[in-house]
Amino acid sequence: MIRAALLVLALLLPLRLAAQEEALAPELLVEFPETEAIPGQFLNLRLTVLVPTFMPKPPQWPGFEAPNLIVRLPEGSTNPTSKRVNGETWSGITRRYRIAPMVPGDFTLPPQQVRITYRNPEGLDDLTATLTTGAIVFSGILPEGAEGLDPFLAASDLVLTQEIEGTPEAMEPGDSLSLRLVAGVEGVSPMFLPPLLPRVALEGLAAYPDEPQLAETDDRGVLSGTRTESVTYVAEAGGGGTVPAVDLQWYDIDDGTVKTASVGPVTLQVDGPRATGAAPLDLRRLLLLGLAVVVGLAVVIALLRRALPVLALRREEHRARILASEAHAWQQLSQAVARRDDAALRPALDLWASRCDGADPRRTPAVQNALLALGAACYGRGETKAPASWAALDTALSEARGRLRRHRDTSPLPPLNPGHAG
Repeated sequence: MIRAALLVLALLLPLRLAAQEEALAPELLVEFPETEAIPGQFLNLRLTVLVPTFMPKPPQWPGFEAPNLIVRLPEGSTNPTSKRVNGETWSGITRRYRIAPMVPGDFTLPPQQVRITYRNPEGLDDLTATLTTGAIVFSGILPEGAEGLDPFLAASDLVLTQEIEGTPEAMEPGDSLSLRLVAGVEGVSPMFLPPLLPRVALEGLAAYPDEPQLAETDDRGVLSGTRTESVTYVAEAGGGGTVPAVDLQWYDIDDGTVKTASVGPVTLQVDGPRATGAAPLDLRRLLLLGLAVVVGLAVVIALLRRALPVLALRREEHRARILASEAHAWQQLSQAVARRDDAALRPALDLWASRCDGADPRRTPAVQNALLALGAACYGRGETKAPASWAALDTALSEARGRLRRHRDTSPLPPLNPGHAG
């Protein structure tokens, strides 16, 4: 009877241990409450990682970048959290993404991985785990009545403003006029605004357009901004013409109607003699000029075919030396610390350490203490302040690099002739 009982216990023990391990396994929660959005409007995606202990390192989050999508991390997108799991309080970290389709259609984000490091519930060592999301499916839809908009633009408000510097009706050769058009939108990024100013040829006037300027603001998740286009017309001779009116149709997401923003046409008039056509070139002279250009281009091409491969090889070798240097790795690490970028810190630190001569700077007590304090400040339950921990890490790393550089500079050089004694 006792042997039978022992046999049953031996069979049940592995099952019980497996159940305990499964009960203590990290969890990944995916929240995606809405699956349809008008192009340019954001959907909220939240990922939450839960562990039974704590995470000494930040998770490696996915990016979710894909064609025709805008993916944003709002302010305060990553935060610590906790939750009751099987009667116990688990600690965790949550990250919120804002995803907007740029065009109508169906979208599928493939499964993504979240890599984490957490403290072993049954020991002092750290464990790693890879958690995977499911496929995330959603759609960009056109609201009823807006199917004919091309390009499609949805916003809560849109205003066109036209500014003119100069006197368009009374210009003379040598005068200039600046025409500026500003489109202000609310409820959508200004990147969705199409080109506004028409390109027209006006007699006696030379046009010098500027590059469009985009300015975006984010007020607690509500996007707005402006697109500014400007062109300067310089009068060169008598003439003139009309810059057409600008009409921009857009869908009002608050009223559910299609509206039109407009600015009127601008007529320019230049008083003065009209430009005369240039005298035609002599045909023989034109042929000789063309032949000289062809010969010159052939010589240039022949020289470039010889020189470009050598120059390209030298450039790539120089770039490879820079990317493989300790200085470049230190620059990447310094930028990660300055940005307070938890995800980039560890890879940048490992890369820099691998390119340092001498002792591993990661093993210096000051760097180790600073890393532990930073992990506790960001992901633990202590009272340590994250800004102070980042500053301590910056100081520890700078001191470690200084010691390495001093050690390198004071190291004796090898003898010029090692085989020669005395």
